[in-house]
Amino acid sequence: MTALPSGLLGVLDATSDRAVFRQIADQLREAIGKGHFAEGAKLPSESELVGHYGVSRMTVRNALSVLQGEGLVHSEHGKGVFVRPRPPVRRLASDRFARHHRDQGKSAFTVEAEAAGSHSQVDNLQVREERPSADVSARLGSPLRVLVRHRRYLLDGRPVEFATSYLPLDIAKGTPIAAPNPGPGGIYARLEELGHRLERFEEEVRARMPTPPEAKTLRLAPGVPVIRLVRTAYDTKGRAVEVCDTVMAADAYVLAYELPAQ
Repeated sequence: MTALPSGLLGVLDATSDRAVFRQIADQLREAIGKGHFAEGAKLPSESELVGHYGVSRMTVRNALSVLQGEGLVHSEHGKGVFVRPRPPVRRLASDRFARHHRDQGKSAFTVEAEAAGSHSQVDNLQVREERPSADVSARLGSPLRVLVRHRRYLLDGRPVEFATSYLPLDIAKGTPIAAPNPGPGGIYARLEELGHRLERFEEEVRARMPTPPEAKTLRLAPGVPVIRLVRTAYDTKGRAVEVCDTVMAADAYVLAYELPAQ
């Protein structure tokens, strides 16, 4: 067997009924989890793994394919297999929509990007009017038409989420909310200027695998799931003034919550 650094990888269990390639994947996954292979680090080559475990090259490739399918590693042709960088954005639910951020002219995404030390960017912006789906209509109190704002968010040039906001047309039409750039603080600042002071938000969060268009939009590696978050914003009169449907790359975010104990 080829000697890898001491303790880096173990040996195969000949008595286990778990397939050999899965045992190898388990050991590599554990080594990544323990930090033996840092973000961006190159894994041992196929030849090194073949020599270390005494298995066929196809067995090693199957093991690496498992990790690629989980989104843990990516392959660069002619260079090797590397641990995928995972620069998480800490999305603090209890603070991201705080009014003091809007008063400073900052959107929630800008606040998150600054906290992560990253450069934020928005592209693929579309603004249009349309008839809402049954779900959006029910959340907004059954309007016949809504203003739709669709955009994609990038951190340091990497797409991390895209979002679609739906607002009742009687609130948004003919206002800065209908403009491509609604101004400092985003649409929530404009809603409050229009007399819809925000009181609370409701969020529903689910994790799933992406659709092909979502994977393309977010440039996701195979095996990387997405987080779908649907948020409804309410003003102080109890009216739902916006529904925002967001799809996020799951490997780019840490969802952090502060919950009162009483």
